[in-house]
Amino acid sequence: MTPPAGSQAGASAGREEERSAETLPSGPPTPLDSTTLLRGGRSVEIRHNGEIYRLQATRLGKLILTK
Repeated sequence: MTPPAGSQAGASAGREEERSAETLPSGPPTPLDSTTLLRGGRSVEIRHNGEIYRLQATRLGKLILTK
């Protein structure tokens, strides 16, 4: 017999997916190219823990992260 939609079976499947995502093996982080992060521009805003940060590329090719 199939449980109705929105039943406990569906909810437990969602929790199982969350657990499997948490237990994925951790490896070295994948490097991202700065042009991908900046999306072709010179700066991008990043939201982290409710705060806004700005990542900027300088004329000399350096990166600056400011709050």
